[in-house]
Amino acid sequence: MRYFLSLGSNLGDKEKNLILALFSLEKEGVEILKMSSIYETQPVDFPSQPWFYNQLVEVRTKAIPEALLDLVKKIEQKMGRKCGQKKGPRIIDIDIILAEDSVIRKKELKIPHPRMEKRNFVLLPFVEISSDTIHPVFNEDMKTLWKKSNDRSIVKQIKKHAGHKE
Repeated sequence: MRYFLSLGSNLGDKEKNLILALFSLEKEGVEILKMSSIYETQPVDFPSQPWFYNQLVEVRTKAIPEALLDLVKKIEQKMGRKCGQKKGPRIIDIDIILAEDSVIRKKELKIPHPRMEKRNFVLLPFVEISSDTIHPVFNEDMKTLWKKSNDRSIVKQIKKHAGHKE
């Protein structure tokens, strides 16, 4: 199954954290198909925290969405993220943004990721690597959603196609 994952870090060596998360995913059998540049992004909900490095990756795995969620949570914890930590500063955050054209609304797993269409730190990397991907609820491509977005937070490309794949 194909997924899009958003990775973010605003503590420690942020670029290294993103790369380590990607290697951890691969080590667990997740194939990285495409990866965006790394973007430096302004925190949205708590502006007083450090700025983030964000990246979007397209991956393929045999895991069902619930199993992939368990895996990314395990990787986050291994890298030092505390359980239940939301919104504040974090070493790594890995979110499942899309899972093909699936729509899942469970307590612990919501796909498409809530508010993704309002977050330029997700939309701009999406436009970079897969602008024609259709949002399964809004039935619009990522480029259209990005153009419609009211998000005015700063999203600045800092490293083109960073990491170990293009």
